[in-house]
Amino acid sequence: MIRTILIDDEPLARDIVKFYLSEYKEIEIVAECNDGFEGLKAITQHKPDLVFLDIQMPKISGFEMLELVEDKLAVIFTTAFDEYAIKAFEVNAVDYLLKPIDKNRFDLAMQKLPSRLHQTENTEAVLDAAAMSPAQNNRVVVKKDGIIKIIPIADINYLEADDDYVKLSTADGAFYKNKTMAFFEQTLDAGQFIRIHRSYIINLAQVTKIELKEKDSYVVLLKSDIWLPVSKTGYVKLKAALGL
Repeated sequence: MIRTILIDDEPLARDIVKFYLSEYKEIEIVAECNDGFEGLKAITQHKPDLVFLDIQMPKISGFEMLELVEDKLAVIFTTAFDEYAIKAFEVNAVDYLLKPIDKNRFDLAMQKLPSRLHQTENTEAVLDAAAMSPAQNNRVVVKKDGIIKIIPIADINYLEADDDYVKLSTADGAFYKNKTMAFFEQTLDAGQFIRIHRSYIINLAQVTKIELKEKDSYVVLLKSDIWLPVSKTGYVKLKAALGL
């Protein structure tokens, strides 16, 4: 049996998927969820093989929820999302169903399922591509000590490379995201965030002072009284951003 969870805030959309799935005897629906928070709990509890996942949901989006899932699983998106994200799904071989869901298209997705149940390595590439959408880059969702926290981008003081993670420093403390500095440099607003060093990206609104530490070596002071190093390339970018 293929253990399956339906995550969608629209009961009618879940009912349609359930109706279509009734023809597939190998499918066992182990949970239905109204939002991403419920979805995360259900995935942790039931360890499904397959998830039908809506993208645009209240609280946290389907993308944000999927980033917090530690287990590998197959995902079929059910969405009315923009064309850019759909192209990302196609390129990375993750299936999607456009609402209202057509039965023939649903059956085509299910035909692909057996070969893709254990091929989930492209999920991260899909999330990275989807994060380029403006709808996804105004906040960061993290999980710390089992608690999900939504961090508005403007609340991030600076970002720091930390092994396989990026540390997000905020007034509420530090939080970690399993992404790369290059990812954040590409997705954050270049008018608000500047990479000043290979290990640091700063929020320009936090800058209070730039000082020469030694020959051709600068440091920047943030409002949180943190001094950070600035590389030669970072100094050029920082001066340009501040209009100096």
